[in-house]
Amino acid sequence: MYYKDEEAFKSLCGYEIDGTWYPRVTKIIEIKSKPALLYYYAQAASYAEATKQTKQSAAEGTLVHETIEKIMVGENPPIDATIAPAVNACVDFLQKNNIQVDAANVERRIMNPEHKYAGTIDALALIGGKFGVLDIKTSQSIYRDYNLQTSAYMDALIRDPLLAGLSTRWILRIDQIKNCLRCAATLRPKGGREKIRAPKSGSCPEGGHTWSELRGVIELKESPYWQEDFKAFLAAKRLWEWENEYWLKRIGFS
Repeated sequence: MYYKDEEAFKSLCGYEIDGTWYPRVTKIIEIKSKPALLYYYAQAASYAEATKQTKQSAAEGTLVHETIEKIMVGENPPIDATIAPAVNACVDFLQKNNIQVDAANVERRIMNPEHKYAGTIDALALIGGKFGVLDIKTSQSIYRDYNLQTSAYMDALIRDPLLAGLSTRWILRIDQIKNCLRCAATLRPKGGREKIRAPKSGSCPEGGHTWSELRGVIELKESPYWQEDFKAFLAAKRLWEWENEYWLKRIGFS
């Protein structure tokens, strides 16, 4: 990727912490191929249309993130009508499952001094008596790629003596869909693109669906065994460093 200069590279790819620059976890894992994203672009009407939808989807996801995180720290933010079903379902899920979040560890910047990277965690939570990393996603599914990101957070955080007992990690997926009232089809309207998933059999004729109101969908998945994922993250980091060797040398990162 082209960067205008060293400062642009540092700003887009990492964080400055206590006078030292570290590459960002989410930027590092971008090095991994994403076949599903390539397929999405290939299926789109045009590259421009796909890019527009991707940006809108990201903006919607950011709005959900910011709203939920404010609620987690005890604020009472206004809830945009476009994301209200997802946010309300999440709040209800957190309360019903007694998910306890430490406000001091919501949207917290962290770094790993040994492996030289930094990141921002969504939250640390206590769920079912277990203490761990809680990462919020607004995707269509929970993808295995997320394990790279959360394993990097785990290896950084277990070094903190104030976080004794940290043992696991969860993905909290927040979404919203419509259900067909006549068959098992679903419609997901994220990013200005209405994606319909129809059942393999028993679906309504094309165009014959009767859709419900938009409703929130919440999914929580635990992945306690993070060490092998962290080895893969370090491999991705090495590849990212190889890819960006020119800029890393220019800024004196080693």
